[in-house]
Amino acid sequence: MITVEEALARCFALCRTTGTEDIPLRRAAGRVLRAEAPARLTQPPFSASAMDGYALGATAEAGASFQVVGEAGAGHAFAGRLSPDQAARIFTGAPLPEGAVTIAIQEDVVAEGTRITLQSAARSGDNIRPRGQDFAKGTSLSVPRSLTPNDLALLASMNIPAVTVARKPVVALIATGDELVMPGEEPRADQIICSNTFALAAMVEAAGGEARMLPIARDTKDSLRTVLGLAEGADIVVTIGGASVGDHDLVGKVATDMGMERAFWKIAMRPGKPLMAGRLGDAILLGLPGNPVSAIVCGHLFLLPMLAAMQGLPAMAPVPRKARLGADVGPTGPRAHYMRARLSEEGAVITPFDRQDSALLSILSGADALLIRPIGDGPRKAGEVVEYLPI
Repeated sequence: MITVEEALARCFALCRTTGTEDIPLRRAAGRVLRAEAPARLTQPPFSASAMDGYALGATAEAGASFQVVGEAGAGHAFAGRLSPDQAARIFTGAPLPEGAVTIAIQEDVVAEGTRITLQSAARSGDNIRPRGQDFAKGTSLSVPRSLTPNDLALLASMNIPAVTVARKPVVALIATGDELVMPGEEPRADQIICSNTFALAAMVEAAGGEARMLPIARDTKDSLRTVLGLAEGADIVVTIGGASVGDHDLVGKVATDMGMERAFWKIAMRPGKPLMAGRLGDAILLGLPGNPVSAIVCGHLFLLPMLAAMQGLPAMAPVPRKARLGADVGPTGPRAHYMRARLSEEGAVITPFDRQDSALLSILSGADALLIRPIGDGPRKAGEVVEYLPI
């Protein structure tokens, strides 16, 4: 068995960066920007008012008086030029009139007819957003980066209607086993509902990939070979179950017969020991354990980082966070243990669930973190600082 770190390094070695495509900005949320998109203009394109008030033609002390000669609003510039004794009513976002050097906010002004009197001093540059304060023409976001809603707002303000992003990695998901039926079907007394692929498909799509859920492969070589053939064109083929050592665990045997070059099999972790990875033709084959929790935990630890790397983001393991233990825990032994756990509302305390069976989806559903217990870690007391991964 190899460590989680070594297994992930071998998974990254299998990854190839996807190509790129140009898409409208409206569809770019969550996609990975792969080419710079220089701003087409300077923002703001003119010096603008940051407040509602009066643009003044000169700085002045409290008590000074100005003649109001016009008005400026957002999208409606003042056409003239202010002399030192003049002012223009101005609203937030409006262009600064020519000749204006400061803006007095309306709360600091007494207006009587067409004249205003300052109640406090107005200094040069007060309440003015200078031209180019946000960004200059030609400015670009750093790449690669996963585009957030905030990034989209910035790109839109840069007058960029389309961006170059990583092509979505296509992930074919194959559940295996005679015991499985799809949700909505009536299982026999010896069957269960297929659940893993639904979680993994959602994880893939949230990570910027395209999930293809293929038919369940039954416990025969012909069935598995047929369903693997349906995965043609995928970047990653994920099998769930059938990667262990039982008579019906056929994934490794069939994939090898089809030409798979295996990178590893079995890792020193729980849940998830029978993880397998390799290359099958142009695709990566990632063989996940069949137990639901094992498959989903391995999805977090291996599949999601691989998807990020394939889209051009840094090839790196999930970054652990720290919290204090909320309960005593025992030693780990020869395998790292990723324990389902719950964080306190403040995120300062993490408490593992008492039951850690890898078939218990109800426990996983209530968890928001994986408590990381390293190989050979001794018992830990409540209050000690430990590492975890949010899920």
